[in-house]
Parts: sequence; structure tokens; C-alpha cells
Amino acid sequence: MHIAEGFLPPAHAIAWGVASAPFVVHGVRSLTREVREHPESTLLLGASGAFTFVLSALKLPSVTGSCSHPTGTGLGAILFRPPVMAVLGTITLLFQALLLAHGGLTTLGANVFSMAIVGPWAGYAVYRLLRRSGVPLMGAVFCAAFVADLSTYCVTSVQLALAFPDPGSGFLGALGKFGSIFAVTQIPLAVSEGLLTVLVMRLLVQSSRGELTRLGVLVTGGRSGKRADTEPQAGTDAGTDAGAVTR
Repeated sequence: MHIAEGFLPPAHAIAWGVASAPFVVHGVRSLTREVREHPESTLLLGASGAFTFVLSALKLPSVTGSCSHPTGTGLGAILFRPPVMAVLGTITLLFQALLLAHGGLTTLGANVFSMAIVGPWAGYAVYRLLRRSGVPLMGAVFCAAFVADLSTYCVTSVQLALAFPDPGSGFLGALGKFGSIFAVTQIPLAVSEGLLTVLVMRLLVQSSRGELTRLGVLVTGGRSGKRADTEPQAGTDAGTDAGAVTR
């Protein structure tokens, strides 16, 4: 992830920028509506953006022209849905390109597409599927964060393979090489990110139960066919969150 400045051919850089633009525009509308209708969510929005910024600022060298690190997008996707994360992720990547020389402006569209669009949507889809299947909240949160992280690097591998196909085996050969190199560092990082996201969600359950209920992460009142989740509460060893997620 974070493909370096000037690394992609101009045509590829432009194409990824064009592909990312509609998602970001839609995300701006979603974010504006969220802040206008629920100004009390601003603090949690800021925390989600900060979580993404801090985790994705960690940098481990991986492949020429790119690097490995957690992404932090799964948490925000669960809380505010993927369109909002398209904006928060874009802001994160823009600031990192300008202030940390992490990624770049010419490759911003490609990095946004992998980390701020595909990652959140993949993680959120897994989260919704698992919750509808009766998986406990924290199990679904772990899987969502894991998939959001790993899917980002799968897309980055595709982007690099399209730009630099193997001379002998073409796109598929390059995809295999980039993907295998990323997997060595990214699978353990994705597991670590999943565990950290679970820890943060547990803290939010204790400190922001009302906001999580409004966002649909926690639901008061059960629904037929859905069992209650047991989550820790402040001041007790365990508490019961009734119902299943409606998002």
C-alpha cells in the first residue's frame, strides 16, 4: 500500500484517480449529512479518522515502490459505513503524502481506491454478513478489520501487476510475485489490526454505548431469530447487549 510518488505510469495514475472520484464525492455527501443531522457524532468521526491515520502511518518496507502497514479503516466502516471512510481515508492519505512523504499526490487515486474504498467496503460486507449470521459483535469486528486490511493489499498487488507485468508470465505472473511478497508481512499485520480494533471497540462499548446504539452497532431490544450478544460493560465483568445489529 501507499504506492510511492511517481511510481505508477501516468495513464494508470489518472485512471485510478478517475475510478476513485465518484466514491469520494458520494462520501463527502454522506459525511456532510451525518455531521449536519448528528453533530454529536463529530468526536467519534474524528477518532475514527485518527485511528486510520495513526495505524496507516506505520511503515514497513515491502516491495519496491510500496510498503506494508495496518490500515485502520475497518473500525470507521463499521461505525459510519464505507462512504464516510472514503473521505476520511482520502484526507489521511493526502496529509501523509504532503507531510510524511508517505505515498504521493500522483498515486493518490490508486492509494485511495485500495485503502479508502475497497478495504472499507470489503470489511463492512464481511461484518454485515457475519452479524446477520449470528456471529458475536467482537468476532465480526475482528474479521471485518482483518479483511479490510488484507483486501487493501490484494488490490495494491493488482495495481502494481497491471502497471508492471512480468516480461515472461505477464499480469498473472506479476500478480503472484507481488501478492506473495505482501502476504509475508501483511497477514500477521492484518491479524494484529483485527485484535487492536476489537480492543478499541470494547472501549467504545463501555464509553459510548448510546452513540453505538444510534449508529446501529448495538441495538436495544431483540429481534426474532437473533440471539443476544454478551459484551463487557464498565464496572462489571460482563454485560448483555440485546439483539443483533441492524446495519
